[in-house]
Amino acid sequence: MRIIGRLACPMSCLLTFTGLDNPGITSAITKKLDEAQINLEDIEQVVVRGQLILCLLVDLDPKSASHTKILQDLKSCAAKLNQEMSHREVSKVPQENHKRRYVLTIMAEPVTADVMHLVSNLLATHQANIDSIRRLSHGSLASLEIALSIEESSAAPLKQALLQELIEHSVDIALQRESLTRRNKRLIVLDMDSTLIQNEVIDEMARLHGVYDEVSKITHQAMSEGLDFKESFKKRVALLKGLEIERVEAMVRNLKLTPGARELVRVLKRLGYEMGIVSGGLDKAAQHMKESLGLDFAYANQLESKDGKLTGEVLMPIVDAQRKADLLEIVAQSKNIPLEQTIAIGDGANDACFLAKAGLGIAYHAKPILKRAADTSISSGGLERILYLLGIHARDIHEFL
Repeated sequence: MRIIGRLACPMSCLLTFTGLDNPGITSAITKKLDEAQINLEDIEQVVVRGQLILCLLVDLDPKSASHTKILQDLKSCAAKLNQEMSHREVSKVPQENHKRRYVLTIMAEPVTADVMHLVSNLLATHQANIDSIRRLSHGSLASLEIALSIEESSAAPLKQALLQELIEHSVDIALQRESLTRRNKRLIVLDMDSTLIQNEVIDEMARLHGVYDEVSKITHQAMSEGLDFKESFKKRVALLKGLEIERVEAMVRNLKLTPGARELVRVLKRLGYEMGIVSGGLDKAAQHMKESLGLDFAYANQLESKDGKLTGEVLMPIVDAQRKADLLEIVAQSKNIPLEQTIAIGDGANDACFLAKAGLGIAYHAKPILKRAADTSISSGGLERILYLLGIHARDIHEFL
């Protein structure tokens, strides 16, 4: 565009064009602006189900006689393109803005008008401005990403209000500070049992050995009576004494992946992410999953064996809650990745420290106590939904796979 010699107007004008999308519309309109020597200050365009919405902020005064003629020419041009044009005056004085940028991700089956009303009402109540909305899901409206601006001090109360309001609607939300680190995570660490896989491996081993009820009782004590994880783990492993390693290896090969796990790994590995397992479960299962999925590392508890059978002893150190958090930091440091660029995913109370250490902690189909501690939670759907939290569109996932 030629901009030499153009005079600035005291007011700007927002031009909005709507209609069926076709190639050449933006070209024809900007050509008219160029011929009239009108400065272009801003431009945004979106297409919704084939319908174009094109907005241009231009250096034009609708009250000026010469500019009125330009508006008429633009409207005629729009009509020839099967577009409707509207315009309104906009002040050139920028509004002072101390708000921070955040991204709100909404996931549901589907996202209804009722849900959108609840969300938008809460955003308004907490003085959050919606900057843009885009759909992440393909087909049904299952996921949306809302870019918004809000006072930093209001972000935490907004998140809490959203969680309380939407819990009865089976809606998952994530409110994240918009930054380079949000869009450039580099390391993802997953818990294994009931997260990456659908099984609890020690329970499966107990079934093989005929001691499931005894192991289950200790697990219940650990959860309800506050029995220390290390102590409860040692007691459960002791009950497995004499179990043949060959039977354990056969069982491990039949463990069931969580829906969406393979898709999540395939996409993120191709994007260059480092991925692996840090688990309070058993090493043989973790190593099998590492090899099966092509992960980069796997850390879990190793059980002692002798003459092809388990001895009932666990090798130190035991991977408990603190050890999981430490391993996340150790892995991140070894790969020279800041913690802000890490994601931890887990489901149990034993994952709280682990999730708190990561840049983004995700509670997946988790116990209530972990949901409260995590940055965000996913309560329905498969692991592939984590891709939405990274701003990846379902269409791109489909093309990738």
